[in-house]
Amino acid sequence: MNGKPVLIFILLLSLTNTMFSQEGTNNKWQIAGDKITTEWAEKIDINNVLPEYPRPIMERSEWQNLNGLWEYAITTKDCSFPITFDGEILVPFAVESALSGVGKTVTGDNVLWYKRDFTIPTKWKGQRVILNFGAVDWKADVWVNGIKVGSHTGGYTAFSLDITAAITTSINTIVIKVWDPTDKSYQPRGKQVSKPGGIWYTSVTGIWQTVWLEPVPENYISNVYITPDIDKNILTVYANINMPNYDNIISIKVFDNGKEVATGKALDNSTAEIIMPDEIKYWSPDSPFLYDLEISLISKGKTIDKVESYAAMRKISTKKDENGVVRIQLNNEDIFLFGPLDQGWWPDGLYTAATDEALEYDIIKTKELGFNMIRKHVKVEPARWYAHCDRLGIIVWQDMPSGDKSPGWQNKSYYVGNESNRSETSKNNYYKEWGEIIDMLYSYPSIAVWVPFNESWGQFDTKKVVEWTKQKDTSRLINPASGGNHYYCGDILDIHNYPEPDLYLYDGERTTVLGEYGGIGYAIENHLWEQNRNWGYIKFNSTDEVTNEYIKLAETLLSLIPRGFSAAVYTQTTDVEIEVNGLMTYDRKIMKVDLPQIAEINKKICKSLD
Repeated sequence: MNGKPVLIFILLLSLTNTMFSQEGTNNKWQIAGDKITTEWAEKIDINNVLPEYPRPIMERSEWQNLNGLWEYAITTKDCSFPITFDGEILVPFAVESALSGVGKTVTGDNVLWYKRDFTIPTKWKGQRVILNFGAVDWKADVWVNGIKVGSHTGGYTAFSLDITAAITTSINTIVIKVWDPTDKSYQPRGKQVSKPGGIWYTSVTGIWQTVWLEPVPENYISNVYITPDIDKNILTVYANINMPNYDNIISIKVFDNGKEVATGKALDNSTAEIIMPDEIKYWSPDSPFLYDLEISLISKGKTIDKVESYAAMRKISTKKDENGVVRIQLNNEDIFLFGPLDQGWWPDGLYTAATDEALEYDIIKTKELGFNMIRKHVKVEPARWYAHCDRLGIIVWQDMPSGDKSPGWQNKSYYVGNESNRSETSKNNYYKEWGEIIDMLYSYPSIAVWVPFNESWGQFDTKKVVEWTKQKDTSRLINPASGGNHYYCGDILDIHNYPEPDLYLYDGERTTVLGEYGGIGYAIENHLWEQNRNWGYIKFNSTDEVTNEYIKLAETLLSLIPRGFSAAVYTQTTDVEIEVNGLMTYDRKIMKVDLPQIAEINKKICKSLD
């Protein structure tokens, strides 16, 4: 390879360091555009954006947050490096969002560049330095001081790069190039489209979760897999090490409110089996008890790495009841799972909540409304969202974000016909990204159900995908395709019907659920994304009307539970862009139903199998 492009790149990097050093820029950030915003948008401190540690299931005490103002540029795809930058962007908000301070669309013909400086604390000397990204949509190439340190594809998963060899003792510069074709290619994208409308929303490009640095030793813990077994009263912990060393030991301590109650050890690259106390505390929505964990990597009797974590003793399964209906069980007891379709969109941050308080807010309101479950719809949230669900006691159904070509949709019967003709490249990418999502979220106990497909969106090789998913995680239920196309595989038959509940299909060997219904619309002036394009499956004009219609549909659902429904999902938590089907407005400023009345009927549904 000719060395001149690299030399030019470094020279340009040095030049732009002088021209656009973060310390030398004027902080002129402000919310872009004129769309509605949440109350949390006003609380953003650009010098302390999302300051909470971003990975609660594997937390280190020493780290450095890189959120804040970066430089950005939008160029053509063939640009090797921008000569100048266009301005500042607030990370980690997507470039299309208001909170980014930019509010511009980046098409697949362009790329988005980021740049910022950082320094390494002197106390990190002698340790390796890991650069972590919560999520970047979709393809990211990363340089540090002009040295390429890695790439990643996948808009919904965290990735980490060891940048030790590229850093210096003085000021360091990160440059990131992002390409995202949105709906013009095969990658998972959820509801993002280049031309929003109806149930399809604004595209999201670039960094949309926290970026951070942390020091680690030569051998360090890179992931943990925590699995409870309440039948054997055992908690298993597997700690993935960056470079396995069979002379090392993994040590786990389990704490109950600060008191050590169990321990376990295993050789590096082996699974530790921890016998839990006889008087075990189970996790449930009514009692979401979490044990604290301390996971240490020990070499020659010395702790060289340690992470804080947590675990819950809980079990998700299915079993036929006395009438032969296959019911979902939590901790070996029948439970009716009932919750909203939660899309996780924000009018100001799009994919990203303005603050951690905002991120938690929807979960708190879901609990107050009397639900015990959330279906996270064709999106993956930041890790802290799942930790909030763990702590607050909400069961999660996790969708795989959809993408690429779709076969015909046969939701009223089992499918007959050819599935999508996705390319092998597209299929392989699906497995890569779905596998990374499962690996990343595996240890969060609130997740009870994996949903590989929504309706027929991008659906392919369903039976193979379900079997592959089950092999990845035998501890959870698999819902093959929420709403169809339907195949005899997995643990769940999931049907959709709007607006009213209807049990038009039933499976005597799997549990039958109503994966979507409702969609009661109510547009409230001054709380709308757009004034004139709003829609709902059915529309009303007051809180009383919406509440009464909700209760009517809920009573229909109640009547269908003895006949075979074991779970249901109401559409939806909030309005999203021009959809006004939410229980709350898009800006979260108005609850559109009478909360006490809705909570009463919802709790009745959740307790219907007690």
